[in-house]
Amino acid sequence: MEPAALQQVLDHLITHWESETVEFKEASNDYGTDRIGRYFSALANEANLEGAESAWLVFGVNDKTRAVVGTDYREDSERLQSLKQQVAQDSEPRISFRGIHELTTPLGRVVLFEIPASPQGLPISWKGHYYGRDGESLGPLSLDKIDLIRNQTQGADWSAQVLENATLADLDPAAIKRARDTFTLRHANRFAPEEVAAWPDARFLDKAKLTASGKITTSTMLLLGREESAHLLTPHPAQITWKLVGPEQAYQHFSPPFLLNTTRLYQKIRNIQLRILPEDELLAIDVAKYDQKIVLEALHNCIAHQDYLRYGRVVVTEHPDRLVFENEGSFIDGSPEDFLTGEKTPRRYRNPFLAQAMVELGMIDSMGYGIHQMYRGQAARYFPLPDYDLSDENTVCLTLHGAIVDPAYTRLLIQKTDLDLLDVFALDRIQKHLRIDDVMAKHLRKGGLIEGRKPNFHVSSTVAMAANAKADYIRTRALDDEYSKKLILDYLARFQPATRQEIDSFLLEKLGDVLEVEQKANKISNLLTNLRRAGKIVNKGSRKSSSWKITE
Repeated sequence: MEPAALQQVLDHLITHWESETVEFKEASNDYGTDRIGRYFSALANEANLEGAESAWLVFGVNDKTRAVVGTDYREDSERLQSLKQQVAQDSEPRISFRGIHELTTPLGRVVLFEIPASPQGLPISWKGHYYGRDGESLGPLSLDKIDLIRNQTQGADWSAQVLENATLADLDPAAIKRARDTFTLRHANRFAPEEVAAWPDARFLDKAKLTASGKITTSTMLLLGREESAHLLTPHPAQITWKLVGPEQAYQHFSPPFLLNTTRLYQKIRNIQLRILPEDELLAIDVAKYDQKIVLEALHNCIAHQDYLRYGRVVVTEHPDRLVFENEGSFIDGSPEDFLTGEKTPRRYRNPFLAQAMVELGMIDSMGYGIHQMYRGQAARYFPLPDYDLSDENTVCLTLHGAIVDPAYTRLLIQKTDLDLLDVFALDRIQKHLRIDDVMAKHLRKGGLIEGRKPNFHVSSTVAMAANAKADYIRTRALDDEYSKKLILDYLARFQPATRQEIDSFLLEKLGDVLEVEQKANKISNLLTNLRRAGKIVNKGSRKSSSWKITE
């Protein structure tokens, strides 16, 4: 805001004095962040209940005399603005100030914190507690107020709205065919292919949960609609934009049907092969800059979680070294890190009907594995892990890296293929110069994975081998995992069924001469597990007395 506009805001707030959506404080430089967080929660919730767009916390005004007295709170501008991230970290859902404004008046400096109203249906908590106001008093948000906010969106799902003027003629035939083919594969154990093929389009769309009792919904139009019929959606536009930035610049907008056009957008991305390690390092590996499955997972998540009521686009920006995905709406269920291990299951979706339809079409899953698979997929390719930026309370921003940040991190992942994903996540934070907690730092140091002193840790460049052991290392890596799996399959093709002891006897001597016997045994266990999960082999015996065969 311009100073004149800020002065008008301040004058208006002082004239109308404190209400449940305005709070004045003199506030010295040591005013606690925790107290600010409590006021943030309280004022956001009260603004929601009063139907106000924003609430205000004002520093530098005496709350008794209504006079400007000035404040020295965080006079350094960069430190002042960093409060946005601090508040976002401990609020749920993760939102922050709409703006932090400084105004210099003849009577002193004033800081105005502009606090957005909590989203419809979602009260804002601070460190797990909901706050509200009763007159000028700050305290817990009453149960009746919590219920009022939570009931605001009860039964409301934009993605389930019926488009009364839409007909089957507004749907793209190629998209319907793709949907039918995907549904047939996904439900092969429930419906015979010829049965699904015989269903009329209307019946198939109901079975696939794309329509509601034969009526076309906003979800149907997003996923299967003709481009020229997208105007039937309200709000509009419903678009995905691909934008190329850097030495070359280009862009293209993609309208429905999203079921087809997400793949077409992926094809615009320049996905070249990279040699991720220099030739003079231990091992050169050629790998695609981006993995199609990971890119589409990120893009489909944007579509599923977009807040379409904000009239925005999903934007995919291609930089020379990374892809950035942006969708409207906050991250409404915890934080991305909560889904890192794949153990957390989402409790709610912003667009339940759309999410269910996308599950039926194999675009997303509903168990929270998507984020886990993106992290795991990037680690398996020796790349930096995805980064989420939730600093803008109205946008989720995901960065997918297509280049190496720290060669030591990449080299470590190549050497130690059995690292726990939480360890990889911590190492990734270190290579990006982000903080990790003391317990994890101690764990990584004990394993020889990091060096340096807090907070200047760095990934160790000599993990589990001496600098003169390159030849031994290359012999160890010469037999890569895919080749090892092929040897196991070839062996079973000739000698099945085979016990674990027989497989060990065959494969142990082929795994190089640097790994210890226990390390080799663990590697073989991982190879067998991967082949089993891929459906290529099966254990017909018990865990202690295995009998491995190729899957029929």
